[in-house]
Amino acid sequence: MDAAKNIAHDIQQGMESDGDQFLTFMLAGEEYGVDILRVQEIKGWDSVTPIPNTPDYIRGVINLRGTIVPIVDLRRRFHLEAVEYGPMTVVIVLRVEDPNTGNSRVMGLVVDAVSDVYNVPEESIKPAPDFGSVVDVDFVKGLATLENAMVIVLDIDRLLNASEMAVVERVAK
Repeated sequence: MDAAKNIAHDIQQGMESDGDQFLTFMLAGEEYGVDILRVQEIKGWDSVTPIPNTPDYIRGVINLRGTIVPIVDLRRRFHLEAVEYGPMTVVIVLRVEDPNTGNSRVMGLVVDAVSDVYNVPEESIKPAPDFGSVVDVDFVKGLATLENAMVIVLDIDRLLNASEMAVVERVAK
């Protein structure tokens, strides 16, 4: 959890950037990245208020300083094996934009652990392979090779697409 606190502190202080920066996190042993400019804060896992009749990957909502924030379990969203939340489990609070309306909303993602912050020039992000219609990779912005690791860079706006936004709008009302 110390790494998460250090990264959260750096984000709040506004880190220097010489390229696109991504916050990376772990999920089922794989490293994923999201645009750091979308990250508002990183919180340790805490209980949520469940909302009936929502998809199973929406764990519920939290009240974050007066803002109702829906919490999405990314393992469930990706149909990965469920695990018990532990001391490394964090919620990454992000600003998500609806590309159709231009509206934005704050949402939280439950992930296994935060990893690091990387500078990744746009030209080093390679397109995701095409799996045809079998696997939906619309939310994968690309793949970046960093040192010895492959990072799956997510397009957070596509990942939390219009259907999630519609559910979120209903929850927030």
